[in-house]
Amino acid sequence: MAQTGAVMTLAVNKSQTLRVGRPIGKMALGSDKIADIVPVSATSVYVLGKAAGATNLSIFDRAGGLIAVVDVVVTPDADSLKRKLAELLPTEAVGVSIASDSLILEGQVSSAAAAERVAAIAQVFAPGKIINAMRVGSPQQVLLEVRFAEMTRSTVKALGLSSIRYSTGAGNDSLGIFPPGNTTRDVFTGSFAFGNLQFQLDALEQQGLVRTLAQPNLIALSGENAYFLAGGEFPIPVASNQVGGITTVTIEFKQFGVSLTFTPTVLEDGLINLVVAPEVSQLDPSAGITLSQINIPGLRVRRARTTLELRDGQAFAMAGLIQSDFQDTVRQIPLLGRLPIFGTLFRSSDYDRTERELVMMVTPRIVRPVAPGALVTPLDRVREPGDFDFFLNGRWEKRVPLPKLPTTPPGGIDGDAGPIVR
Repeated sequence: MAQTGAVMTLAVNKSQTLRVGRPIGKMALGSDKIADIVPVSATSVYVLGKAAGATNLSIFDRAGGLIAVVDVVVTPDADSLKRKLAELLPTEAVGVSIASDSLILEGQVSSAAAAERVAAIAQVFAPGKIINAMRVGSPQQVLLEVRFAEMTRSTVKALGLSSIRYSTGAGNDSLGIFPPGNTTRDVFTGSFAFGNLQFQLDALEQQGLVRTLAQPNLIALSGENAYFLAGGEFPIPVASNQVGGITTVTIEFKQFGVSLTFTPTVLEDGLINLVVAPEVSQLDPSAGITLSQINIPGLRVRRARTTLELRDGQAFAMAGLIQSDFQDTVRQIPLLGRLPIFGTLFRSSDYDRTERELVMMVTPRIVRPVAPGALVTPLDRVREPGDFDFFLNGRWEKRVPLPKLPTTPPGGIDGDAGPIVR
């Protein structure tokens, strides 16, 4: 009587030997892509698992009678995966089980990065057949502190004669290096006369210092994206396709201000992988254009994008810029302006020097939620004034004491104190 219902289970690239009670005449295998068979002796056959799946093996005797029908189930190699995970990630408690032709990853891992590594290793043993049921022990959140610090120093100096007038009584004839009243800057202007000659002298010395500081902070879950914008949007007219010979204009809005985009991933030993893209932009009318009597401002942008790794609380200057611009301009009357000493009367000189220094620094911190009421906002210490304070005392805000936050009891050392070394 033929034996049916027998099941042989083996892993991929693993083999077993099947023995029967009568000499084998011939064999039939359902799918040679899942398993392979090789006769070993008259009553035994060698079965090798090739790919995950299920098939059946029919064995006949030499008289053509059916000896047995065996279901061959080939599964991913879970045991080899367990050994590899124990070797590469010994601190992670990951379990591996089999479901049909797939591997199920179970257990709890320390971080999202560890879960990604486990899944990547499992893909080698069962490509496309991984069911990830792992849990991250405690969701890790990363606070990113970004500082934009920019300092701009400028120095402008100008000195020269802008015009020379000769008076004859009948009228005034003028000779100018550049037309009076069209100076490029607000300069000090003075006039003096020598006989029938009248000179106009322009002088300027200007120094400026601009300091820009932006410090956006943003929190994101490990492995997730986060975006922050503090600024605004300005309209830009955009010409659309012509419809019936008429070009329509639509309005698009472009963002400006302080923005931050980053993706943190907490790795082992407190190491944090950061994909960060900070940006500071502001409207710059000098870089704008005019279309159909519409002034469209430009943008002055400081932008960076990079990937780096830091530990909790470490700071890193991810980008920097040192720029120095110098412009020297001389306006003069040909030939006369080149004369020694007297050429000064026919020449105007000015120079403009600008130095700019920019630094972008990032500091990641692993943070955890705090108890309710433990955070203080800027509004907690200010209240609206009453009529008496506002109208009579001229106060537009009223200060109130901050609520007392819970504190830990004072510590100390029990027992006799030893000697004190100074």
